[in-house]
Amino acid sequence: MPVSKSNGIDVSDMTSPEAVVCIPTFRRPAGLKRTLQSLAAQTGTERFAVVVVENDAQRLEGKQVAEAVFSSGVLSGLQVIERTQGNCSAINTAFRTATESFPTAEFFLMIDDDEEASPTWLAGMIETARSSGADLVGGPVDRRFEGDASPSLQKHPLFHSTITRSGEVASLHGTGNCLIRRRVLEALGEPLLDPRFNFLGGGDMDFFTRCRLAGFKSHWNEDARVHETVPAQRMKARWVFNRSIATGVINYTIDQKRYHGPLGGAALVLKNLISLGIAPFRAARALLATGHWLPASHPLGLSIGRNLAALGLAPTPYKAANVTPLFEIVPDNAGRTRPAER
Repeated sequence: MPVSKSNGIDVSDMTSPEAVVCIPTFRRPAGLKRTLQSLAAQTGTERFAVVVVENDAQRLEGKQVAEAVFSSGVLSGLQVIERTQGNCSAINTAFRTATESFPTAEFFLMIDDDEEASPTWLAGMIETARSSGADLVGGPVDRRFEGDASPSLQKHPLFHSTITRSGEVASLHGTGNCLIRRRVLEALGEPLLDPRFNFLGGGDMDFFTRCRLAGFKSHWNEDARVHETVPAQRMKARWVFNRSIATGVINYTIDQKRYHGPLGGAALVLKNLISLGIAPFRAARALLATGHWLPASHPLGLSIGRNLAALGLAPTPYKAANVTPLFEIVPDNAGRTRPAER
């Protein structure tokens, strides 16, 4: 498929990059600009390109920001439009575009449009992959709250990584700060992220679970940090608790993909019953550890989510209500979707 060019920048004219940074964006033009500025300020490596995927085909605010930055010459890259709304669809298009457009690149990274990379982030991620031989590398996402964040919010597990030391890890959890080698993308095929997680979230958790089951090696670099801005809307207790419930739905959905047949169904039921039984004790332990009810509610939300999912109920927290799809997209039997417009 042909790849669009950004203000006359031809991919073939770029210095062959060793890495490509992918950024899906949806209605965060100011955040995207800060993200791109942080990439322009990277030190320790210059052989990288950037792919921005605009996921709002109506407003195109991210496209305009990307074109302006690329035309200024501070970064080399291109932007494409994914007309199917959804985080997974945008990420899939980003990695597909990156691998096809930059055949010399070995490392493919992702950062979100509400994040800023520390100056040595890219060099650190690449060095970790090289020195460890890892297939995937992750790093911390430090949260910066808009306004004053309550102690209850600051101690909530949704805003902290469970990994705190550099070294080999069983699995990564989020694509907001990650590196993936080309061989992983080629081995897993498409769709890289399952479109069923488009509006629920958790497509990255499912992806990294599949990477672990496929035998790929993951590593963590505690120093390769990015900084995420948490908007006021996501600092409200209701949003946080609903996100705990959604995480429970995600966990169940990932399990459901792995457990098949009558025995698998029985295992899912048993796992849900166990979660209901132990959730109050985990909540009590979290309350004693943090002294705050909001982080203590997280285990309860996880269990509620798992059992709602078993009833066929799933939230869609990332679906924009005022977006009208330009066309419906229906996965075929192989899970592939129609190509995006570029």
